[in-house]
Amino acid sequence: MAKPTLEPERGFSRLRIDLAYDGTHFSGWAKQPNLRTVQQELEDFLSTLAKIEVSTTVAGRTDAGVHARNQVIHVDLPEDFVTSETGQNLKYRCNRVLPKDLRILDVQIAPNNFHARFTALRRHYRYQIIDDNQVVPPLKRFEVATWFRKLDIAAMNQAAKLILGEHDFFAFCKFREGGTTIRDLQRFEWRQIDGVIIADVVADAFGYSMVRNLVGASVCVGEGRFSPEWMRETLINKVRIPDSYVFPPEGLSLWQVDYPEPSQYLERIERTIAKRDEDF
Repeated sequence: MAKPTLEPERGFSRLRIDLAYDGTHFSGWAKQPNLRTVQQELEDFLSTLAKIEVSTTVAGRTDAGVHARNQVIHVDLPEDFVTSETGQNLKYRCNRVLPKDLRILDVQIAPNNFHARFTALRRHYRYQIIDDNQVVPPLKRFEVATWFRKLDIAAMNQAAKLILGEHDFFAFCKFREGGTTIRDLQRFEWRQIDGVIIADVVADAFGYSMVRNLVGASVCVGEGRFSPEWMRETLINKVRIPDSYVFPPEGLSLWQVDYPEPSQYLERIERTIAKRDEDF
């Protein structure tokens, strides 16, 4: 595969921008014709501000309706523009104009070899469910999914432990042309706080709809439809789970993205691209 452009062109500086958004009224991160997306909103505004056509690179593309508590992008902008804008000033100008469901959290000048996607070590997602047919408080309705049966968290955690590690998660990913389904699932834990059941899911990267598939399969275990071992068997046998198991997007949030120290950026890029090429 052709390798992506990893450093800014001469005369440009690279910015790291951390942002958050309520995904309810977005058709996901990635630009799509005639649809409202986070990428389109952000690039249109930055292009107007910098007076050039801007292209962003994101740590992890979120699907329609999925939220982000701390998403990370990088963007290359002309050096004279970057020099004239301090990070706080650009953050302020963006948040004055951008819609209220999209907010800039931080802006920093990044090293040239920082890459929002390829230097990332891991992505953290969180999924929230209110079970047992409980009433959803109105202010929580955009950030939790509901389930009508009571769920056994111990059984769900038992199932989750059986699929940790690096595997081919074909069974839990929707098909995407040219995409790999080999992932390193580093954490998958369920807990309950104030009546809300929370899944913390961490991996080096995620396949298309992977978290929502994992949640749906876990709920099947939690309500007693399958044993915990079923998730491991499904993973090994690569039997793609039905679409009806995929949980809705509103309960899912990208929680954070981890990066190494700047001195390790180049090594991380090389390892990520080499692994990607092997998997393809």
